[in-house]
Amino acid sequence: MSLPIRILRRPAALAASVAALFATAVAPAAADDSGQVVMRFETVPTYVMYNADEGAGASNDDFAVPVHVERSKGDEAARNLRVVVDASGLAGVARLGENRMCTAEGPVYTCEYGNLQNGDGESYTPLSLLGVDGVEPGDSGTVTYTATADNAPTITGTTRMTVGGPTLSAPGQEKGVSGLAPGKPANLTARLANNTRFPTKQGVALQVDTSEGVTLTALHSNCFYAGHAATSAWCTFPTKAAAGAAYRTGAPLVYTVTPPGRLSGEVTYTWSSPSSRPADHTVRGTGSPLTLVRTAGQDFDDSHGRLGITTTVQADYRPVTATVRGRVGDTVKVRLGLEDLGPGRTRGDEETGRFEVVPPEGTTVTSIPYTFEGDVGKWACARPERPGGAFVCEIGHDGFYEVRHEGGTTAIDFHIRIDRQVPGAKGTIRTHSPFDRTPANDLAVIPLDASPAPPYRRFLGNPWTWTAGALAVVVLAVVHRRRRRNATTS
Repeated sequence: MSLPIRILRRPAALAASVAALFATAVAPAAADDSGQVVMRFETVPTYVMYNADEGAGASNDDFAVPVHVERSKGDEAARNLRVVVDASGLAGVARLGENRMCTAEGPVYTCEYGNLQNGDGESYTPLSLLGVDGVEPGDSGTVTYTATADNAPTITGTTRMTVGGPTLSAPGQEKGVSGLAPGKPANLTARLANNTRFPTKQGVALQVDTSEGVTLTALHSNCFYAGHAATSAWCTFPTKAAAGAAYRTGAPLVYTVTPPGRLSGEVTYTWSSPSSRPADHTVRGTGSPLTLVRTAGQDFDDSHGRLGITTTVQADYRPVTATVRGRVGDTVKVRLGLEDLGPGRTRGDEETGRFEVVPPEGTTVTSIPYTFEGDVGKWACARPERPGGAFVCEIGHDGFYEVRHEGGTTAIDFHIRIDRQVPGAKGTIRTHSPFDRTPANDLAVIPLDASPAPPYRRFLGNPWTWTAGALAVVVLAVVHRRRRRNATTS
């Protein structure tokens, strides 16, 4: 059985594909100082199950039934909490698939939530919803649910489950923007296509989101923004998008990369019809309404539009190098890596960069050991496929976890064996980063300073010499023994 979802605070939405406002179902009065256990549902009043054009191919397992226990003075848990969900009202608009989270008897599902702590919440997703052919946008049914506990009043709730549609498409990856200076506004024109047989009878909605460090300008009165330095916007249009038609916004959306050290960012957008405004989008734009302009038909087949941004800020790397110094036959440790000169710093979702090492002629890299979460590994870098190739060291990988330093030096010990003297031999180390725009300092050499092997190593290192020496020792021992025997006999 799948585990329930623990709820510590009220969620904003049930699923990314459904911009639905959470609302608390009717419940008993809030708990007071008496310590009475009082429960409440935290469910959506309406929920879009799937889009009409998906028909029988649609599936949705995301509808959740969260239950919360009001915090009370008595600090008592709700004991043996059980929720019964009746989905019989979905006949004709959705089919019910197999879902092992709750026990099913026909369209009625019983979910055992167990004991629910005071001031805490849990959630199950009891229904596996499947589409039905022949439905129209707006077709709907009602799901009812009841929560009971041994020591709390019973509560009930309902959700109107609707068929959405049509599915509105976006162009996917837009042409990226490069060289954008932080603080300088830039524009994005959002585009959509309705490549279904259904028109949007209730208009369309546009949801715009940005990555951290990218904000939207609150320009349009038919758009609501999530705060004044918004990273998200929700706009509505009365335009009934015709079947097979395509549109673009009549004016661009304006965004800005705000932190001075930000290297990159992203703006994404999706279209829907109909949709509910997210609860946290409370700031209304002050300018003229954003409009939709019809364009030539577009063969869009993506659910999102995505605009990648690269700023003028760079993360400059330069190599950290050293000399391979020792005698022939030695295995020495040579610390190699890179220094992060900034001024920008990579984030978790950005490519961290790498350095590549080609060892000097006459040497062999025997290992590049590292430690990650207590485990010891032998190769922190990918080895070359052919002799003379480069060792590729991705500093974002686990092998560099304990030695990686943003804004400093990231280096690791290469264990290098000196095989022979090669006068003037030099290896190379080269740094790479998608945000490094100072290539002049990306390459450095790794000199080889090899001394001859000591005589004992030359003797031990040559098997023929070692064999001859061993035979000589044996011969001398035999001669010495015979001499002693002859002397004794005399």
